[in-house]
Amino acid sequence: MGLMRRYLPKGLFARTLLIIVLPVALMQVAVAWSFFEEHWETVTSRLSEGVAGDIAMMTALYESDQETPAAFERHAEMAYETMRLSVDFRPGETLPTSRRSSFFRTLDRTLRSALSAQIDNDFWFDTTRYPSYVDVRVEVEGGVLRYIALRERVFATTGHIFLLWIIGATTLLTAVSIVFIRNQVKPIRRLADAAEQFGRGQDVDHFRPAGATEVRQAAHAFLEMRARIRRHLEQRTALLAGVSHDLRTPLTRLKLQLALMPESPEREDAKKDIAEMEEMLDEYLDFARGQASEETARSDLVELARETVDAAVRQGGDIEFVADGSIESDIRAGTVKRSLANLISNALAFGKKARVTVRRAGSRVEIVVEDDGPGIPPDQYEEALKPFNRLDESRNQNRKGVGLGLAIARDVARNHGGDIRLGESDLGGLKAVISLPG
Repeated sequence: MGLMRRYLPKGLFARTLLIIVLPVALMQVAVAWSFFEEHWETVTSRLSEGVAGDIAMMTALYESDQETPAAFERHAEMAYETMRLSVDFRPGETLPTSRRSSFFRTLDRTLRSALSAQIDNDFWFDTTRYPSYVDVRVEVEGGVLRYIALRERVFATTGHIFLLWIIGATTLLTAVSIVFIRNQVKPIRRLADAAEQFGRGQDVDHFRPAGATEVRQAAHAFLEMRARIRRHLEQRTALLAGVSHDLRTPLTRLKLQLALMPESPEREDAKKDIAEMEEMLDEYLDFARGQASEETARSDLVELARETVDAAVRQGGDIEFVADGSIESDIRAGTVKRSLANLISNALAFGKKARVTVRRAGSRVEIVVEDDGPGIPPDQYEEALKPFNRLDESRNQNRKGVGLGLAIARDVARNHGGDIRLGESDLGGLKAVISLPG
């Protein structure tokens, strides 16, 4: 069973075609075998026996003591007129030694069996030299009797027509099946493509249900699911945007009040707390906003990464940038840029030096961000990618944010049909690899 599963086709089109065509082909083979085994071979055998009897009779007449050459000539003329059998005596000749077999070996086997049963003399025959005749030669005293018989008298000549009908019918059924199955599979493929595009956050408003009732039902379910997910995302974004707006108003008043207060250590601590709260609000909003209102476009990842690195360097970051040439991909440049900026910010927050690499990896594109910080234990990689997870012990007490930097990067990568993975950097710290379709 396991071996069968390994070699069976995996696609729906191929499997459905196999289900329809294989039984038809097996049925046609069974019908053809039954026809040739029970009918065609039996009819051919009877015809061959009849011609073999005629040849045996003419041979016996030639070898009889009372048969004169003139009488044999008359008998030969009668054989041609009544049995369509041409007889010719060739004195001094011997039987040929070469033999050519027919494509249908059953023909040769049937004729040989019939001749062997009715003729004691040595004989030779050829069923391939003449398209419409069969050449049979019988050895007699003084030479060879050569018989030319109509092929249709020796064999049932309609077998190939039956085969053509079988092959033609199978071909026609296969062609109709291919057209029908292709039309049935096409809506399923469109549904799968639409689901994949929606999973990457692309616009699928062009998608319309089509195909069989079950496929249309699945398509309508997909459209309803898409509408629910969109409403959920819009509500989440609106909720966090509203919370952010509502909280920024009192934070602004607190900042104004602190600006009017005299200088003191408590005043500086309060300003730091307010700045941290604003950063938290920005991070919440970035996570909630995701990829709203941004369309996918062909962008140069190398140029995008260079702009992000240059912006971080202007703010005092020590970053090495590694990239060759131009690497393009269908992305939402804004979300990818924010995601990369978050990773670079994290790298500089927990290390003194960072490195950003843009490279191709087969059919995909990778953006690698590394740092020389304390890193994260491998058994905590998955936890670090979860939202609101702060691994303070392994990252030198994260001093800002709410643990959404890696979660945002992963969310952005997955929405583009990719993912993010963590590992150990050559610099000694953490390595985050964003993998995107090429």
